Amino acid sequence: MTDQRLSDIGKRMDSALDILVREFTGLRTGRASVNLLDTIKVDVYGSLMPLNQVGTINVPEPRMLTVQIWDKSLVKIAEKAIRDSDLGLNPAADGQLIRIPLPPMSEQRRQELVKIAGKYAEDTRISVRNVRRDGMEMLKKLQKDSDISEDEFHRLSDEVQTITDNHIKKIDDLLASKQKDIMQV
Repeated sequence: MTDQRLSDIGKRMDSALDILVREFTGLRTGRASVNLLDTIKVDVYGSLMPLNQVGTINVPEPRMLTVQIWDKSLVKIAEKAIRDSDLGLNPAADGQLIRIPLPPMSEQRRQELVKIAGKYAEDTRISVRNVRRDGMEMLKKLQKDSDISEDEFHRLSDEVQTITDNHIKKIDDLLASKQKDIMQV
């Protein structure tokens, strides 16, 4: 029963890592990628939708992205959402096509992106620690209710801490890799 709960803790921490990987794909590293616009949400008829659900994103050349918006009334809204994102992009609408040139990244912009990556990683660390805290509270409750012994509580606590440490290390490795990728000229 508790092994299933430990597995659930690991899965919750894995999902936090998956979110971090998705956020990292949205950080520009000097090359155009359709994943660059994954974090952009567009206000469509009162609800926020990902940009890739209101248009087709393409990479026609290495330093250019295009978004073919399906609904003409959403072109200005999508253009504004791209401009207002923290990616530092300057889109230009041409009918239902939005062209997004990717300027060469300055050293200052690279530093900003490294800080954003660090913030994403710290948010993920906090999520992992919150899952750990929930797991520890669950174990304390099980011990208090006499469902597990004190020895089993300590063994399971150590396992939860090991799972947490492994996930924190993965976060740090992902961050180091992304920082290296961003700073590469």
